[in-house]
Amino acid sequence: MTPRTRRWLVLVGGAGLAVLLVAACLRLPDFGGDSHPYGDRAVHVSLARRTANSIASVNFDQRAFDTLGEMTILFAAVVGCVVLLRQTRDEHRARPEPADVAPPVRRYALLVLPVALVTGLYVIAHGQLSPGGGFQGGVVAATALHLLYLGADYRALERIRPVGLYEVGDAVSASAYLVTGLAGLIGGTAFLANTLLPYGTFNTLSSGGTVPLLNAAIGMEVACAVVVLLARFLDQAVEIEEESGK
Repeated sequence: MTPRTRRWLVLVGGAGLAVLLVAACLRLPDFGGDSHPYGDRAVHVSLARRTANSIASVNFDQRAFDTLGEMTILFAAVVGCVVLLRQTRDEHRARPEPADVAPPVRRYALLVLPVALVTGLYVIAHGQLSPGGGFQGGVVAATALHLLYLGADYRALERIRPVGLYEVGDAVSASAYLVTGLAGLIGGTAFLANTLLPYGTFNTLSSGGTVPLLNAAIGMEVACAVVVLLARFLDQAVEIEEESGK
């Protein structure tokens, strides 16, 4: 494909996208108006299925299939990074040397680490009740572990971060999301339909039907994926060196 043809394809595709965007914006409700058809329906379904957080209801109930696509994108991105950053033949792995850490940094990191980890797990567990959820809580929990790298050294992080186990956890969590969806088909409904479990009492941890299960699966998948991703980048920066010594 010539550069000129490529430019024309970009221009035509961009023009078509712009037309669709303008057409969609023209059909939006008036700013500040009292007509919100999609929002009203989303809140109505959320309350009917005992899910206090309407955003969680949208993500893991009303459009749970779209969330499956988002999870797949993250999973594929991590797999791609693992393949690209794997150790090659002209690289060798050296033991990381411990670095001096300023006492205030060490105290702060080790003090905040358990608080951040518990906060991340709390956000995941309460995703159907309050703002946050699996995506946000998973990132918080994963990055909390890396405070040990800042407050101690890389070897200390390695002891609590066996990458192989997190890779398995990533795959198992993604599979759990799929299995929950397939259970709906086995039960005679639709894929990822929120009809398997009772909706429970509103504003409790057991409410929302399958929303808490899917939210927890996403939280663990995101946490494991971020840990694996950061591990590969840190390995390149800290441990793996070229044979030339660069």
